[in-house]
Amino acid sequence: MLTTRAGTAAAAVAVLLGAGLAGCTGEGLGSGTGSGAGSDGAPKGSALKAVGDLAVKGRAPKTGYARDEFGAAWADTDHNGCGTRDDILRRDLTGTSFRADRGGDCVVVSGTLADPYTGRRIDFTRGRSTVDIDHVVALSDAWQKGAKYWSRDKRRQIANDPLNLLAVDGPTNRGKGDGDAATWLPPDKAFRCPYVARQVAVKKKYGLWVTEAEKAAMVKVLDTCPDEPLPDAGKPVASGGGPDSGGEDGGGDGKEGTAPAPDATYANCAAAREAGAAPLHRGDPGYSRSLDRDGDGVACDT
Repeated sequence: MLTTRAGTAAAAVAVLLGAGLAGCTGEGLGSGTGSGAGSDGAPKGSALKAVGDLAVKGRAPKTGYARDEFGAAWADTDHNGCGTRDDILRRDLTGTSFRADRGGDCVVVSGTLADPYTGRRIDFTRGRSTVDIDHVVALSDAWQKGAKYWSRDKRRQIANDPLNLLAVDGPTNRGKGDGDAATWLPPDKAFRCPYVARQVAVKKKYGLWVTEAEKAAMVKVLDTCPDEPLPDAGKPVASGGGPDSGGEDGGGDGKEGTAPAPDATYANCAAAREAGAAPLHRGDPGYSRSLDRDGDGVACDT
């Protein structure tokens, strides 16, 4: 059975794109024309201000990375009966049609995408589409900047977090690969500010670090739109960052963002906070049900 629904994505995409069109044409990749103010004097609540909160380290080796380290692709993490891919298609496409699945409208079979990366209109037909769901912060990039040291549950979260996902033109997305802001920006310059702002929000939420070159590229883009707001990321996730690997981009002193040892335990939440580990998510080192008083999977969050 096919049902047709005016996609709710129109408003979401319009807001996302509109934020970038309001004076933001971040040139990036070395051609920005901003004031050079940097993050120190940026407005409170802006993405530019938030860049200053990101730890700067060298890129860790890619050794051990595999997609399945982040869980099964497009898991139903919000338990609404639909996989993450269809949730994002539902959000970002307009004029969507659905196939009834599992007792409800779930599988998106057609619609139209206003592609944020190219600015083009793309018709989506399931099975014959050039639309991809992109991880704004690529999972390989995340792996090399902290996620290698996380629990599988936390990696599963970032892989399915709507904040880190956009429906986009497939060929353009494949050209991006696992590039960060220092090596790839959307061809549509009007979208560069909201794109980089979203990367900053993801990295801040999950405690991922950035390289010196990546931070400089982020600042260069956002300096052209200092009022670009930091997207609402929802509840922060415990950083879980591992020790600096001393990768090719240099790095810190090996202390910043160090993850608790796998057998870490905390007598109480005060001890967890003193160690800089709170809040603790189920699967994180040191998490225990005795610390999770409300049983929501997040301990020491108040």
